[in-house]
Amino acid sequence: HLATSLPLPSERDHLRPRIDMIVFMIDIKSKYSLKNVEASLAYVDASFFLGKVCFLVTGVGRVNCCSIEMNAVWKLGEIYCSPVLFCELEMEGIRVATAQRLLRMLQICAGHVPGVSALSFGSLMRNSAND
Repeated sequence: HLATSLPLPSERDHLRPRIDMIVFMIDIKSKYSLKNVEASLAYVDASFFLGKVCFLVTGVGRVNCCSIEMNAVWKLGEIYCSPVLFCELEMEGIRVATAQRLLRMLQICAGHVPGVSALSFGSLMRNSAND
């Protein structure tokens, strides 16, 4: 399910399936994109930041068109203890690999991978980013 911002409209709460993971997409070419994500973060329950949130930064192949400081994106990941993934949507191989990675993360967050919790996976993602 996609949403352009949070909070989600309450009129369909009873029909909404359980939310297992939240992926915040940030377009590196749009300051509005980062501001929208920052504003939406206030509506996320704190328990989701224990392995069930990630930031997906798109447009990274066009560094010369950046409107957002990369430090601001890294800082979001650090503050919210959530992984930051980078993707160039215009390159099919990278787009497919990123989609597969997100799907695997979702399987873990939803509890479909025995022996791996979202919290332990999130910890592994943060540790590998620091190496």
